[in-house]
Amino acid sequence: MGISKTEFFTEDQNRLAALAKAIAHPARVAILQFLAKSGACFCGDIVEVLPLSQSTVSQHLKALKEVGLIKGSIEKTSTCYCVDPETLEEARLMLGKFFNKMNCC
Repeated sequence: MGISKTEFFTEDQNRLAALAKAIAHPARVAILQFLAKSGACFCGDIVEVLPLSQSTVSQHLKALKEVGLIKGSIEKTSTCYCVDPETLEEARLMLGKFFNKMNCC
């Protein structure tokens, strides 16, 4: 696997790639949809709503959290997760702008 050489790309290009990579797995899409549908921070076990193991869900939550699409806070013995509306809006705008500039076909 080669080096990505991110320093040769703009900040916007790197950010868009990071956001796109974070949502590039159906489990992460499902997690975002579930949290958005919940309408508030969800403190229950997300594993119960996905057909994945705890460790796999944790890896997906970590990837979403790293780019800021979700927030997590520890409350007693569980972690509460919710969608970060500002980052979600950033992703929507960046992806929209990206696809609007594509003039192929």
